Amino acid sequence: MTITPFKIAIDATQLDDLQQRLRHARFPDTFSRDWSHGQPVHFIRELAEQWLNSYDWRAWEDKLNAYPQFLTEIDGQTIHFLHIRSPEPDAIPLVLTHGWPSSFVEYLPVIGPLTNPAAHGKPGAQAFHLVIPSLPGYGFSTPLAGPGWEPVRTAAAWDVLMKRLGYTSYGAQGGDAGALVSRELAILNPKGLMGVHLQQVFAFPSGAPGEMDMLSPFELAGFANLEKFQKYNGYADIQSKRPGTLAYGLVDSPVAQLAWNAELFFGFEGEAATSFDRELFLTNTAIFWFTASGSGQGNFFLEGSQTGGGYREIPTAVPTAVASFANDFRSVRTFAERSFSNIVQWTEMESGGHFAAADASEALVADMQSFFSRLR
Repeated sequence: MTITPFKIAIDATQLDDLQQRLRHARFPDTFSRDWSHGQPVHFIRELAEQWLNSYDWRAWEDKLNAYPQFLTEIDGQTIHFLHIRSPEPDAIPLVLTHGWPSSFVEYLPVIGPLTNPAAHGKPGAQAFHLVIPSLPGYGFSTPLAGPGWEPVRTAAAWDVLMKRLGYTSYGAQGGDAGALVSRELAILNPKGLMGVHLQQVFAFPSGAPGEMDMLSPFELAGFANLEKFQKYNGYADIQSKRPGTLAYGLVDSPVAQLAWNAELFFGFEGEAATSFDRELFLTNTAIFWFTASGSGQGNFFLEGSQTGGGYREIPTAVPTAVASFANDFRSVRTFAERSFSNIVQWTEMESGGHFAAADASEALVADMQSFFSRLR
């Protein structure tokens, strides 16, 4: 039950090693300059050159260490997490869960507005005490202590974590793998869980007659996004079947890790290549690199594919909100209602993508505040 304060302190030898590897990186030959075959060489070269020549890890390390961080052990696994308490007396405890290939870094833009809305121009808005863990096998929640860490087990661990911190009532929010974990929390429905806020509910057509008739125009248009995910999601196939082989390249080559993480952050067709914050992306990738998370990141996919964790359509009446972003997998309400019987808020966002905490932070914050203030 020990909770230990933690500071990020990457040794200078690791920084020197990274610089050497980036200087001597080998890039593949290709005739394609677009995204049709994967992340294009010219784009990954740009990112690698920025990482080598202008990116300042030490400045970001100081920025990350400005937030209180801790380590604890749950079910035999080291768990790293941020814990930022709000100054507001009616703040709601909230666990935020990132996905792949992300980390707690994704949530940096929302920490201030969620913990201290008055200081960010929103006096009277709902405030939160934030707990932001790193998924088992990701970042500083490494190394993996053993097999079996997937959404179901992780959800149970998050309940232990929140109660270990003294919270008897709390909410949960997540996107990507974080949405899978939060969904499993709703299924588990532990005592004290107020509600869950999801960026995606991964529910698909069943083939039942007439089930497509009730879809909104927003949801119908979202099938173009779904087709793109189905066309390009080779990363999911690899990581759910043979992540151990992929891991050799990810832990040995920073450029391999860079390109692999870019696959989802910047879009399968480069949709966010000019808009997503590259410094934030490089910080996220640097954490993967320094912690050798490439050896464990795929485990979550493999283990989840065996249990169905995060996709199980088990009925739950936990109060639920869904924020569906325009440039992301667009959840379909009638499909989600097959398992979520108490959807109290459903928002179709005009913009924003898969990593909404980073690229649509104001909209995401407002949606969370609206939902949880109803439950207070």
